[in-house]
Amino acid sequence: MTRITLENLGRDFGEFTALANMDLTIADGEFVALLGPSGCGKSTTMNMIAGMLEPSHGEIRFDGRNMNGVPMAKRGVGFVFQNYAIFTHMSVRDNLAYGLKAQGVGRAEIARRVGEIAELLQLSPLLDRRAAGLSVNILQRLAIGRSAVVEPSIFLMDEPLSNVDAAFRAVMRSELKGLQRQFKQTMVYVTHDQLEAMTMADRIAVMDHGKLLQVGTPLEVYNHPADTFVARFIGAPGMNLLPGRVTGGDGAPVIDLGAAGHSGALRLEQTGDILFGFRPEEVVPDANGPLAMQVTAAERIGPRIILHLAAGDHRAKVVLDGETPAPQQGETFRFSVPERSVRLFDAQTERAL
Repeated sequence: MTRITLENLGRDFGEFTALANMDLTIADGEFVALLGPSGCGKSTTMNMIAGMLEPSHGEIRFDGRNMNGVPMAKRGVGFVFQNYAIFTHMSVRDNLAYGLKAQGVGRAEIARRVGEIAELLQLSPLLDRRAAGLSVNILQRLAIGRSAVVEPSIFLMDEPLSNVDAAFRAVMRSELKGLQRQFKQTMVYVTHDQLEAMTMADRIAVMDHGKLLQVGTPLEVYNHPADTFVARFIGAPGMNLLPGRVTGGDGAPVIDLGAAGHSGALRLEQTGDILFGFRPEEVVPDANGPLAMQVTAAERIGPRIILHLAAGDHRAKVVLDGETPAPQQGETFRFSVPERSVRLFDAQTERAL
């Protein structure tokens, strides 16, 4: 296992800054997901860890050893790309064995390790098939196996499941987590899919526009987002953020939300303009609730109903259990938000308060 330390790491392409001053430590055997939208700098970060790109400034250290300038082949990393880059003229067996042969591993050991990884990834019946003509799902599984079989101390995965179907992604999320636990590898996983990050990673590093915004466990980034970007990006749907103003003085301060009503009494130290945040799943339908918004649309998705709400300039979403009686389009929905579920953000900086 290997500890990865990124210190003041940055990468510029001409005048464009792809990554700015990133500080992140990934512990031995930890599974960390770099999560963010396209262009946020997550693949650039991974490529620098791999040795495919050199930093413009800062350091990358593996177990304290400075890796700047060390070629990829000498870093002991395994890499799986979004485009699986399989040797289609070779058999599945030969693809799996390719890296081991390059390392000079003996034939008996190659046979053992190829057999084990093929069994784990359900490739055993296909070992003697040529890779050409295999499905995308199988090719991506083969690409993962080819990198995993050499048992690198660091495993880097760049959106490996983005080209495969939804059912296969669900299976592979579980298999990848099990694979990482079995080999006790330090894993860095790049994705724009929050579900992948939330279900697999020990910690999530949320990025946007070349900046690291927050690092924490899946529950930490979900329950306590550091700013409004993280609040909106994490969750399906993301957190509701309604502009409001603290009123009521020292007695029982509330947040005036204009046409949507008010928050109800809260224990607040803040004053002035703020953003009132709450998760769609944490809304409580309440005929006497302090908040009221009109239903503009209702989506039934399996066991859930998602209400789209509006009141003046405010927009929000609410998730209800499918058994809960839901108002129809055009009706008013009254509700409350428990104080423990409220998250407040500074209206100017958009940072959590």
